[in-house]
Amino acid sequence: MMKIQILGTGCPKCKKMAELAESAAKELGLQYELEKVIKISDILDFGIVATPGLAVDGKVLAAGGVPTAEQVKRLLAQAAGK
Repeated sequence: MMKIQILGTGCPKCKKMAELAESAAKELGLQYELEKVIKISDILDFGIVATPGLAVDGKVLAAGGVPTAEQVKRLLAQAAGK
């Protein structure tokens, strides 16, 4: 099971990133757990300075903006080895 992590304090863009990631994971049929990382110190531990961010199993895939739904789907598919 993959852990999809949304890095952000809960702003509208962060919420959109979470929606896109969840939707893409469901479309791909992935087994996943969604975690929202909201503490600034925890977000900084990922090495990003601009939110929102998207990470899978601790590896940052995107940061600093909201990718398109297709981009999110592609990133999760690659992370899942599909």
